[in-house]
Amino acid sequence: MDVTGAPDFVSHDSILLSHGAPTPRAYLLLHGLTASPRQFESFGRLLHERGANVFIPRLPRHGLSDRLTTALEDLTAGELSAFAAESAARAAALGTGLRVVGFSVGGLLAAWIGQHVAVEWATSIAPFLGIAWVPHGLSGRMAHLALRVPNQFWWWDPIRRERQMPEHGYPRYATHAVAHAVRLAHDVLAEAEKTPPRARHLQVILNANESTVNNPTARRLAAAWAKHRRGEVVLHHLKGLPASHDIIEPLRAPGIVDKVYPALIDLVDR
Repeated sequence: MDVTGAPDFVSHDSILLSHGAPTPRAYLLLHGLTASPRQFESFGRLLHERGANVFIPRLPRHGLSDRLTTALEDLTAGELSAFAAESAARAAALGTGLRVVGFSVGGLLAAWIGQHVAVEWATSIAPFLGIAWVPHGLSGRMAHLALRVPNQFWWWDPIRRERQMPEHGYPRYATHAVAHAVRLAHDVLAEAEKTPPRARHLQVILNANESTVNNPTARRLAAAWAKHRRGEVVLHHLKGLPASHDIIEPLRAPGIVDKVYPALIDLVDR
């Protein structure tokens, strides 16, 4: 599960931080779209130092050494949900109580696990449940339209293009991959509004000054879970941060991470 022995075409494979035996708490950390397990490595080491086993798997079609790969063009909602289920099953062997933490698209997958798998905690940090400026009712139609036209690759930063950091992630994303993530987000919310979640406790953590993902939809998800009144549902807004989305990656935003990590540790390891 670590980079040692990984195939030549993979530069950033899954990471396992283990104490050599199952621990009372184990963590499954799920990174965001176009990133790699290294996005969560520094945070995972903080949890490992507190006595937990930590597994940070590589999302499908991510982490390849060619940063301009087109592998993401075939990523689907079904592939993402299957990956989430498999990762939760593998991580369950690492500890008595499994806690899942995901960021962005990883936050969407953490929500999917919380809805479908009997874990102790499922925490979604800035989950990708839609785009910030697109109302929830319109996002599904936009995703449908995006999948009807040819797939495109768009730069995260059209000025820096392939020069943008961090180097362990891809500098561009596939429009069809985003559309499939939106479809999965709609499925999770629809299920949450009808069926109680299987996780014992759930948590949604948002940047109050979010720039990219749809916070109102994330709040709607938390409210849907709370309606079932099974376990604890926490909705927390991180305040005092700049307009930003990536609040996890130290190589992208070290100043933000210095503020965010202590708060996140308190929230996910309480």
